[in-house]
Amino acid sequence: MAARNQGHPTTSWYAQTANPFPDLASLKGEHRTEVCIIGAGYTGLGAALRLAEQGVPTIVLEEAQVGSGASGRNGGQIHTGQRRDQYWLEKTVGPDDALALWTLAQDAKAHLHGLIAQYAIACDLKPGLIEARHRPIGEDHDRAWRDHMASRYGYDQIRLIDRDALAHELGCETYFGGTVDEGGGHLHPLNFALGLGLAAIRSGAQIFERSRALSWRKTAKGMEVTTPHGTVICQRLILTGDGYIDGLSPSIDARVMPINNFILATAPLGERADEIIRSDAAVSDSRFVVNYFRKSPDGRLLFGGGENYLPGFPSDLARFVRRHMLKVYPRLADVPVTHAWGGSLGITLNRTPYVRALAPGVVAAAGYSGQGVMLAPYFGKLLADASLGEMTGLDLLSRLPAPPFPGGKHLRWPALVAGLSWYALRDRL
Repeated sequence: MAARNQGHPTTSWYAQTANPFPDLASLKGEHRTEVCIIGAGYTGLGAALRLAEQGVPTIVLEEAQVGSGASGRNGGQIHTGQRRDQYWLEKTVGPDDALALWTLAQDAKAHLHGLIAQYAIACDLKPGLIEARHRPIGEDHDRAWRDHMASRYGYDQIRLIDRDALAHELGCETYFGGTVDEGGGHLHPLNFALGLGLAAIRSGAQIFERSRALSWRKTAKGMEVTTPHGTVICQRLILTGDGYIDGLSPSIDARVMPINNFILATAPLGERADEIIRSDAAVSDSRFVVNYFRKSPDGRLLFGGGENYLPGFPSDLARFVRRHMLKVYPRLADVPVTHAWGGSLGITLNRTPYVRALAPGVVAAAGYSGQGVMLAPYFGKLLADASLGEMTGLDLLSRLPAPPFPGGKHLRWPALVAGLSWYALRDRL
């Protein structure tokens, strides 16, 4: 079970640099609406904005604050494609669906950029994503991947970068080469979420904070969603929330599990910032437990590394993440850490998102497994479209396999911890 979301972490650099956002009331009494959305993260806000733009009465229930879950705590990286690569998709769902899923992911990226432009969301959007190899082998695979993406999918924005060039670019000698995706990028994830929230409100959606959905059931009046101090009667229901969604659907609980990931921000690096990630791209590496990092506009290093699989966080988050940072950047041993925070994200057994119609009038999306920045706002749009009767996107995503974790919700932890710990060990070998 995920730790409950208490709101924006006070130790988060994102929270301390957040754009102004109004305090929103909690839900009290009985409310009626056409669509109720549970969760005010990227997916829920994307759905709310789409519905509000269509003039559909919509209420969003948020357990804590808008964007205070994974949407406002993550690494801010914009990856290309689905969470699993096209090789895996071609093998798993066949070439036609793999191509359709690629097209959908490209549409999601365009949708993300379009939202930022249309609603003038100030979120420090910047281009470029470097995938750095932590092992000396793999250059042939990188080359074959670049060529396959260009020839099969017409995607020509991936280029190879060798060890020396990467060392100069990153300002460290930790990695052995990799790829640069000019179509990737990064942003301030909380400010993007807050911008989506403002756009949804101004378009007519109602968002209630501090209004945790405790349960829902079908009644003669429609669907009834219960919160601590009120209820919502709706005709259609959208479940979102990713790693914080547990307890509202046995199907989701069996297939989506929360894990915790952690980030720090250093003090501004001064002149040294010019020698680290010279292109100002985002970086992630090839480890199973990924290190990911980028620079802030004021020259800090934002570094994510390490995860755990229990409800609690390490007692000293700064120390926990800093030891991962120093393996990549030992030269920063003298730089203070000013912020450190963590959050829960939802993963699935095969790392593909779980997007389904759960019952008549009920749709859901969760389990982005770390790729929600680019996919989730668009998946919210697709859930909204499905609520209005357009099922094409939902039908495609429903064909992604979604096996339950062995042992179900209550017995899955030991196997998960053993399996993920094994892969984490391999990172160190």
